[in-house]
Amino acid sequence: MSRTASQDTSSDGVAAVERALAIVDAISQRTEPITLADLSRATGFYKSTLLRLIASLEKASLVVRRADGRYALGPFAHSLGRAYEATYGLTEHILPILQGLVEKGTESASFHVYHDPAFRMCLLRVDSHHSTLDRIRVGDLLPLDKGAAGRLITAYLVQEKTPEDVGLLLISMGERDPNCAAVASPVFGPDGQLCGAISLSGPKERFVPAAVKKMSKLVQEAARAATQSLGGRWPSVK
Repeated sequence: MSRTASQDTSSDGVAAVERALAIVDAISQRTEPITLADLSRATGFYKSTLLRLIASLEKASLVVRRADGRYALGPFAHSLGRAYEATYGLTEHILPILQGLVEKGTESASFHVYHDPAFRMCLLRVDSHHSTLDRIRVGDLLPLDKGAAGRLITAYLVQEKTPEDVGLLLISMGERDPNCAAVASPVFGPDGQLCGAISLSGPKERFVPAAVKKMSKLVQEAARAATQSLGGRWPSVK
């Protein structure tokens, strides 16, 4: 390949990336999903160009096509935002809350965030004072569709459900690991989007009804405190 041809190919690639980012930016400016026609007007791109680029963005989970044909930001776009927040403040706001939970004698406290369509990531973790633990570490990738925290993240970010649909607490018994259990509650950011989920997890045999009732109350109080610390609003769910 000649130098000129190589440069042309490189330029085409850069232009494609710039157009794709322009699409993501146009979608992000809307508070509601956007139609293809409106997206064409917002970007100045032909619909055929949009459809070609959107296909790649959908594969990367940066954009999703809703059932009504409109487009919205996808789970990976939210993951990037959560990663940014993790770098600039999540630890400062949430880690002390996890530490406070464990000091109250709870099971191990973790904060989980969306990673990709298959996994969530344990971003923050404080081990309990119990002698036996569930052995989750910061950075571990866990199934997105199993466990209380995973199902919460799936419901809010992937299925785009509301607090009225999902509630503010989920409990899992032996889903991810047959010997483990967890309770989890969602944490919301200033934009009302889910930032992640706080969970209390440990050996299933310790999750007796009285303990689950106590931990359910504590984890929701912690998630509410974390939401408010981040500048979010705790939902009022009847």
